[in-house]
Amino acid sequence: MAKAANKATAGGATRLVAHLVRAFRERERLTQKELGAMLGYSAAAISAVETCAQPASDEMLIKLEAVIGGGMGLFEVARELVQKDKFPPHFQDFFDLEQQALILYLFESRVINGLFQTEDYARALFAGGFPVLSEQRIEELVEGRMARRALFDRDPMALIEFIVDESVLIRDIGSKAIMRDQLAHLAQLARRRNVTVQVLRLDCGLAGEHAGTGGGLTLVETPHHQRLVYMEQQDESMLISDPAKVNLYSQRYAKIRAQALGPRESLDFIEQLIRRA
Repeated sequence: MAKAANKATAGGATRLVAHLVRAFRERERLTQKELGAMLGYSAAAISAVETCAQPASDEMLIKLEAVIGGGMGLFEVARELVQKDKFPPHFQDFFDLEQQALILYLFESRVINGLFQTEDYARALFAGGFPVLSEQRIEELVEGRMARRALFDRDPMALIEFIVDESVLIRDIGSKAIMRDQLAHLAQLARRRNVTVQVLRLDCGLAGEHAGTGGGLTLVETPHHQRLVYMEQQDESMLISDPAKVNLYSQRYAKIRAQALGPRESLDFIEQLIRRA
């Protein structure tokens, strides 16, 4: 639902689209009602976009490009920018790196990594966080998170390795039903040829201590074969390119991997949790 309060908090991409829609509409000498009819929307929907009360949907941007874009591709560019507005601010700059990565090595000790989340799991996380978010913002964040899944089917295929702490798998997020679906989704992804999932058991090794107690981390290999480290903490993020530090975190990740169950054992363990749920 469009809200006047959204105008004050609209992101840069939303404001850009608002300006483009109004400028292109006026260039074609169309009323909001006429443009809406051409796109399959109401005049109120066009007004909401032009005033930033409601961001343009991906579907609307595609139609705008086809109907009034004039072949310039501006609304196509706007689609990418609007998509980034749907991510948390601290993640926006990393999105392109993630989607272009040749290899991703992921370790999480708090929640399921965003790439592997279901819609309901992600929605429960955003709804339960702080500060309290509007329903519209929650849905935007969920939509952005689901868009990251395109990486799984990208050509050329990315290799994705995910190590998850057992505590993440046994903590119910949202509800038991949501968690059961999340585990089933994780197991489904683990069966893909380009994905490896490993579980770090609570009693790994001789006891519970392990190399990942410092928290989650992401290792990225770029198309230029550069290795980077990305980390998040309390809505803040850090991207590390210093070779010495990247090497240290790479060795730490390798240690975590050695302490985790193998891929086959991990899938069996996840399937056991699903049967118990």
